[in-house]
Amino acid sequence: MNQLKLGLPKGSLEKATIELFEKAGWLIKPRSRNYFPEIDDKELDCSICRPQEMSRYVESGMLDAGITGKDWTMENQSEAVIVTDLVYSKVSRKPTRWVIAVAGDSDITCVEDLEGKKIATELMNVSKRFFAEKNINVEIEFSWGATEAKVVAGLADAIVEVTETENTIRAHGLRIIHELMESNTQFIANKEAWEDPWKREKIENIAMLLQGSLNADRIVGLKMNVSKEKLEPIIEILPSLNAPTVAHLYNSDWFSVETVVSEDIVRDLIPTLRKGGAEGIIEYQLSKVI
Repeated sequence: MNQLKLGLPKGSLEKATIELFEKAGWLIKPRSRNYFPEIDDKELDCSICRPQEMSRYVESGMLDAGITGKDWTMENQSEAVIVTDLVYSKVSRKPTRWVIAVAGDSDITCVEDLEGKKIATELMNVSKRFFAEKNINVEIEFSWGATEAKVVAGLADAIVEVTETENTIRAHGLRIIHELMESNTQFIANKEAWEDPWKREKIENIAMLLQGSLNADRIVGLKMNVSKEKLEPIIEILPSLNAPTVAHLYNSDWFSVETVVSEDIVRDLIPTLRKGGAEGIIEYQLSKVI
């Protein structure tokens, strides 16, 4: 039986990734103190590893494909195939940001002021390339964690750290002086696996369903009944991805109208539709939009 070796990210993205796979149609059951979760697909063999190491395992062929961050593919200068970007995170559906931050009371206001200073970060290679391109001489020191505390403790003059909400940075009294890069989750594949017809089709199908699940985020379906004389005015105010679906109700002058809209506008749209003559309005959740 053909089988695809798939890497899932450990850490902050683990829960969000498992939830995304479930929405896409795969049930993953992590095992306590075990890096090999169960999955309800005999064609998949899953392993959990740190995003920082994922591209190395995928490039070496230990994994056929995996989910990691754009930041770590750049950090490792990965040559793995980028199958697709999957913009999701542990908190929101927005890219994370790598920023340069200093103490709130520091006299450092821009990156040029970091000349000769010490910087702590986990993103060593990207940071080195950034400062080299700007001809700014800095000492970059690897941080094993609790990076924000390095500035507070006086162990570094600045940090390069990832943030999504800036809450941890603000909680440590730090101030952002520069945004280094945006990062998002990426689905990557081993080059040889990508050339294998069966594995490539499996990888592409997974990518399609994962992306479809993300596309369905905060989008809902609306279905309603509309009389013939009120159909055109309702269609004019009804947003949709392409165009609403309109079908005749059996033996009647009424129509069934169905569309897909952003969840953000539903609370204002439904009262407007009701006032315009729509009846039997149904709102339903979507699991995928492909």
